[in-house]
Amino acid sequence: MKTLIQLAADLFNVQFTPQQVTAFLTYAEELIAWNQHTNLTAITDPEDIEIRHFIDSLSCVLVLKPRQAGLKVIDIGTGAGFPGLPLKILYPSLNLSLVEATRKKLDFVQHMIDRLDIKGVSLHHNRAEELGQSAEHREKYDWVLARAVAGMPTLAEYMLPLAKLGGRCLSQKGENAPQEVVEAQNAIQILGGKVVQLIPLELPTVAETRYLVDIAKVASTPPQYPRRPGIPSKRPIIS
Repeated sequence: MKTLIQLAADLFNVQFTPQQVTAFLTYAEELIAWNQHTNLTAITDPEDIEIRHFIDSLSCVLVLKPRQAGLKVIDIGTGAGFPGLPLKILYPSLNLSLVEATRKKLDFVQHMIDRLDIKGVSLHHNRAEELGQSAEHREKYDWVLARAVAGMPTLAEYMLPLAKLGGRCLSQKGENAPQEVVEAQNAIQILGGKVVQLIPLELPTVAETRYLVDIAKVASTPPQYPRRPGIPSKRPIIS
């Protein structure tokens, strides 16, 4: 965990407690163990897990202000818990919801929550489109997070309906993020969003530049969005 501890301090000015270091170590060990029988991730080298999963997830703190108690955060397409669970380990006061459509991945996340005795996390075996049309979730969140889920026009339709007015969406994207944001401008505007900033991020051993795409929710999302499950990916809002 030396790589994780050093990079978190150098890149994000983040310091871990001994308990948090233990939690991340356990997370990595369990991820490797489960991945032997369940396809959770292609990243299985311990140092790669520290950088490409944990540090990449924690990069959200460059935009997110997680020290605010009770902040409502939802992570769309969390997979094996990224970026939401590392952020929750670092900032236990987050009110976190994790959304994943693949049951085996959600089973692993539940296992980690139980294993680490983490409180204040709700799991949803759903599609983002379903939650976005649910009164319980629509426009209820301070922050909506997503990492490597879909192209930006599609992702905007997943995320923006869940963000409350004045809330934010934070997408973690690869080197094509600037072009994706250009292509998604119309969708973002229609769905009630406005791009605030793109933050480039260079991670050790990761060749491509990563980006944090920060979008503010400035107007209510029209009621017809999100469309039925599968439609945003098949027919993204382009023009």
